[in-house]
Amino acid sequence: MKSFFETHIWPLKSKLYRMAYLWVKDREVANDVLQQVFEKAWVRKNDLESMDNPTAWMVKALKNESLQHFRSTRKIDPLGDLDLADATKTDEEESVDRMQQVLRFLEKLPEKQREVFHLREVEGLAYEEIASYLEISLDQVKVNLFRARQQLKVYLIGKK
Repeated sequence: MKSFFETHIWPLKSKLYRMAYLWVKDREVANDVLQQVFEKAWVRKNDLESMDNPTAWMVKALKNESLQHFRSTRKIDPLGDLDLADATKTDEEESVDRMQQVLRFLEKLPEKQREVFHLREVEGLAYEEIASYLEISLDQVKVNLFRARQQLKVYLIGKK
């Protein structure tokens, strides 16, 4: 029989990795942050079993660990706003470039809007799950998602 950790915590690995990568923008760092969160979860596995929503605890721990990484390294990506243009791009290259522009734009959104947008549009979570994960009200989820979508729409219309 599988343990609580194997059935409820370990399956979150992929989803948590994608969230960590969204925040830290580095595969190795995302793996390190995720590893640290799983170590903390292992230590607190008995506490997690008694929680109503252990997934929310994992997301919050991941966010805190990511923030701790930034506090300790004070890293800034000097190439973050670099815009490379090539006049001879194929359709596929243009599509990839457009996606990179959208991702750079999303990075400029306020943190809550970016998080809500990612959890809804990339992870496919329900509004209620997002509210639980981020510990905000359902109305705040809806407002942040609406604002993120509106800003993205304005951005895309201006880029055509």
